[in-house]
Amino acid sequence: MKTFVLILVGMCSIFIIPEKRDSASIEPYNLEGVWELKHHFLYENDKVADTVLNQNGYRQVKMYSKGRVMWTRFDPEDSNEWFGYGTYTIKDGMLEERLEYASGPMMKIVDTTKVFRFELVMGKNSYQQITLDEEGHYAQSENYDKIE
Repeated sequence: MKTFVLILVGMCSIFIIPEKRDSASIEPYNLEGVWELKHHFLYENDKVADTVLNQNGYRQVKMYSKGRVMWTRFDPEDSNEWFGYGTYTIKDGMLEERLEYASGPMMKIVDTTKVFRFELVMGKNSYQQITLDEEGHYAQSENYDKIE
């Protein structure tokens, strides 16, 4: 009887242990879908110092799907086109975007910044991508709401 119980416990542990490992490796972040920029935060001493609202028809939308990101911005006061396309990854609470293709003005930025890295803060239907300065302090954030 003791042998039977040990065999049963051993078999159960075989099924339970891999399950725990798999669930521990899954990031709790999910950006899949379409997101619209709501506003920006400006930080001082890692605290929100100001909120910059979208003005005069300004819109920015991001789409995330299967490791790909695409975004576009419309600003009626800026004659430049702003858009980009590339890949993204999320690891340890950080969002990294690598643009492969973008509008002319954005490609000038991509030439100097290969990887865009942000701290990621998720809500139920919102997220923040927070830019950190050279010392690791919050500088500014873009705050998005999910479009259903």
